[in-house]
Amino acid sequence: MSHAELVGITSSVPIEVIYAAGLGVVDLNNVFIESKDASSLVEQAERRGFPESSCAWIKGIYTAIRRSDIRTVIAVVQGDCSNTHALMETLEFEGIRTIPFLYPYDRDRDLLRLQIDKLCSEFGIDIDKAIETKRKLDVIRAKVRRIDDLTWQDGKVTGFENHYFQISCSDMRSNPDLFEKEVDDFLKEVKDRSRRAFDIRLGYIGIPPIVSGLYEFVELQGATIVYNELQRQFSMPLETEDLLEQYRAYTYPYHIKYRLEDIKRQVALRRIDGIIHYVQAFCFRQIEDIIIRKTLNIPVLTIEGNRPAKLDLKTQMRLEAFLDIVRSRKARGLTG
Repeated sequence: MSHAELVGITSSVPIEVIYAAGLGVVDLNNVFIESKDASSLVEQAERRGFPESSCAWIKGIYTAIRRSDIRTVIAVVQGDCSNTHALMETLEFEGIRTIPFLYPYDRDRDLLRLQIDKLCSEFGIDIDKAIETKRKLDVIRAKVRRIDDLTWQDGKVTGFENHYFQISCSDMRSNPDLFEKEVDDFLKEVKDRSRRAFDIRLGYIGIPPIVSGLYEFVELQGATIVYNELQRQFSMPLETEDLLEQYRAYTYPYHIKYRLEDIKRQVALRRIDGIIHYVQAFCFRQIEDIIIRKTLNIPVLTIEGNRPAKLDLKTQMRLEAFLDIVRSRKARGLTG
């Protein structure tokens, strides 16, 4: 596929619609965090008036858009970051075309269908064309599910590699054909890898980390991450024929009970010993940590990040202490 124009997205949306319209998709979160100077993107937004006491992801996304030639942004204004409303208004004021997308809190089928229909209308296509594109993207998603299986079943894929390929499904790296080749090449590479042995199996829940080095540090301590919650959701892990049902099954934007059902299911399936819950500074979702801790019956370590940076010494020490607790529980035969 070759695309003359990229459409930015602030969170996962029905990308099938955009690709069906002959355009490209770019997840602005990935553009921000993969930038060589991600910290400076946050600082530039603050110099333009964004408050320090606001989410660094929003600030990074804003500057990433300003640095690019992106002229259209789909903003998820319900079911994601509460600051997206103000970001959308700011972008509109500066001449960027913004399209709102809302995930109904209770997963209402009719309301979600209305949103997808409106998105199709915005890009001048009908739903059948989007469904046809879905079938093509689902071939890639199935291959990424294989990478996930190789992580938790075969022990051949690292937690970070698992994170990368699943999170990349949010936009297919702006080119599904090239991304599929990257996936194919990776699957060939790992085919003959030896099984990696670790005594502690961890799950990672919450938004992807703004800090770097977390996955690598965990493995240096003899543990591995075999489950990336939201990254896995970005890959649309449940096979559905219907575009609407696919985005109803996507847990993140809805009531937390849907996320918890999925998390508990994966904890049992993947034999997870402990959970790292990442929360972002100044995010309303920090409050959900209360529910998560009272619901899960395995040890949970909550880590808060603010700005792009390497994993700090304090967090490293907390991770080491947490792993000691998990190992002690395992040695005593405690599972949950």
